[in-house]
Amino acid sequence: MKQTMKYITILLILVLGFDQLNGQELAYLNNSSFNSGEVLKYKLKYGFITAAEASLRVLDTDVKFENQPTYHLLVQGKTSGTFDIFYKVRNRYDSYINKKDFAPYLYTENIQEENYRRTEKARFYQDERKIVANKGTFKSPVAQTFDLVSAYYFARNLDLSGIKAGDKLTLRYFLSDEITPLTIEYLGKEVVRTSKGKLRCLKFRPSISPGRIFKKDSQLFLWITDDANRIPVKAEAEVLVGSITMELSDARGLRQPLQIIK
Repeated sequence: MKQTMKYITILLILVLGFDQLNGQELAYLNNSSFNSGEVLKYKLKYGFITAAEASLRVLDTDVKFENQPTYHLLVQGKTSGTFDIFYKVRNRYDSYINKKDFAPYLYTENIQEENYRRTEKARFYQDERKIVANKGTFKSPVAQTFDLVSAYYFARNLDLSGIKAGDKLTLRYFLSDEITPLTIEYLGKEVVRTSKGKLRCLKFRPSISPGRIFKKDSQLFLWITDDANRIPVKAEAEVLVGSITMELSDARGLRQPLQIIK
């Protein structure tokens, strides 16, 4: 059960870790794809069994950094059903980001997995290209560095209008004690059936490393809506034993209604 939760955690991390393109400073859309009050919920399945649930929220806040207004991003994940009986998980991730350029100022996480406890905090100084975290100060090679949560929300505001099938994005995010690169390949467009109906999506394939979790030929696929909202609706990957899937279960407070295919 514990190993399965590692699979699910890694899938969620890869889905959220969509942040840096080619190591360059990225232009972002003037009109944000999200606003305060947005709530996204997901179910994470191991095979046919719902093993965990996750929620992502955009909250308004009076907290300011460097005298700039911020969004408070809140992600919570927990085990469910039988998994919750054998291996209880209650994880929380908070990120405070600039309302204009979506760059993070502060990231915290509170991890509760059975008897294991961990808290982390990271303060981002974008102009100085550094992060001050629990385990020290880290220098970033790029001008835009993100945590897992802010990475996802920033990515939703990238202009992908010129992207072609086969194009690859090199991503970076700060996690624990290192700045981690990740490569994602754009595969094209597909229609995906979701709990909300059929949606037009952009399909990506993040790179993964074989080892204790993934098989040598394992692949991870991610689908995000091909509309102004740019929300992930599905992710799936094969692991050493079985497969894990993340599916959208609810979406509220979107800036624009989902474009359901009739």
